[in-house]
Amino acid sequence: MKTILSLLIAGWPCFTVITAHSEVPRPNILWIVSDDLGIELSCYGEKAVATPNIDRLASEGVRYTRAFATAPVCSSSRTAFITGMYQTTLGGHHHRTRRLKALPEGVKTLGEYFQDSAYHVSNTSGKTGGRGKTDYNFQTNKKLYTRSDWIQRNSGQPFFAQLQIYEPHRPFVKNTAPDRVKKITLPPYYPDHPVTRADWANYLASIEELDRKVGIELNRLDKAGLTDNTIVFFFGDHGRPHSRGKQWLYEGGIHIPLIIRWPEKLQAGKIDERMVSMIDFAPTVLAAAGLNIPDSMQGTNIFAPDFKGHEFIYAARDRCGDAVDRIRCVRTERFKYIRNFMPETPYTVYSGYKKLQYPVTTLMKLMHGQGRLTREQALFMAASRPGEELYDLKSDPFELNNLASDPSQSRTLEKLRQKLDVWIEESNDQGQFPEGDEVYMQNLLNGKKAYFEKAMKKRGLQPALSDRAYLDWWKKQLSVN
Repeated sequence: MKTILSLLIAGWPCFTVITAHSEVPRPNILWIVSDDLGIELSCYGEKAVATPNIDRLASEGVRYTRAFATAPVCSSSRTAFITGMYQTTLGGHHHRTRRLKALPEGVKTLGEYFQDSAYHVSNTSGKTGGRGKTDYNFQTNKKLYTRSDWIQRNSGQPFFAQLQIYEPHRPFVKNTAPDRVKKITLPPYYPDHPVTRADWANYLASIEELDRKVGIELNRLDKAGLTDNTIVFFFGDHGRPHSRGKQWLYEGGIHIPLIIRWPEKLQAGKIDERMVSMIDFAPTVLAAAGLNIPDSMQGTNIFAPDFKGHEFIYAARDRCGDAVDRIRCVRTERFKYIRNFMPETPYTVYSGYKKLQYPVTTLMKLMHGQGRLTREQALFMAASRPGEELYDLKSDPFELNNLASDPSQSRTLEKLRQKLDVWIEESNDQGQFPEGDEVYMQNLLNGKKAYFEKAMKKRGLQPALSDRAYLDWWKKQLSVN
């Protein structure tokens, strides 16, 4: 891995050599991390949402159009971005697994590297004293997550701060613009139904709440006079919280917004179409701060002058809650190859979390039984999955036409199949091993079942409520007929 000094020698003109004793102030680093955020922002082209603060950040920084999470669920994704290593390599691939007690010997979190370099490290939820999300699938060093804020650092001390914003995680905030329901454009794999529109509108309203909180933090930097020397990363921990989005390796689950602002170092208003992965974030900020990138990190410094974008992006989905699964994908700029290791499992495999939170899942089950879904919508309701999926993202951005059996795409299929095989082997993918024995899994699933039943009873509903009655309940919650 290259340091700032070696890159300067190679002719990287836009940075200054930074050391612990340099007179040049070391840059502050602020990560603004949103839960469950797709690219439904006005600066990404969404017309039914207003995100002026995020748009401002994009106008002052670089907006990446091809940034991807390594996992479509929070804890596994966070395992990767806080270490710069794939969650599948570390054993943090199952959502909130109990098996990974600590990181392997010699592996540290990004916060620890910064703390070792005399940075003030914090992880907050936006309020001084509010601890941020530490959903990393392993036990963290509690000293890194003290109830402090970057404003409480020592005089002149640089900081690495994570601001964790809940929105647009479910449950959504209530839609505050009724006319938005009519304006939104739904992906073709969802039925155009009042429930779908109301749910999507609330998602967009939640994004506007996220934008409000982003504005507060940007204004804090401005008032403190720190904007010019602070690198701001804004991103979602994975894709949007909707059916066929979160927890899946389709674009809706892994395609994330990424905006980076570094005044006078990065071109303001630039749109960057290179493919980048969330696994790149840790090595990138270490290099930007003048620190060495550990050899253990599997990501790349995207600020390096020789970085031309990844040719291949990898992502993985494993057990999410009570839904046991294993899926892997490799994506190029044009194609995506998905391998389902459990093809006998339907896409609608039971998930207590999704039954509790996703009204469109219940809607689609009912409409499918009535024969009212289109071909594109019915794909997700299949009783089983193909072992392999291949999509031409240029002609089929919604991933609706599986080309895995198309003879004209056999070369592409074989190439991506081999690439995924190599990545699984070279990254030491731990998904090949069971998470635990029969007792472990039964205890885990029993706990998920108990949580679901308790949540339903708290709503005044029976856990075994029929789909028809449950949809009627959702309609009342969403104020639709």
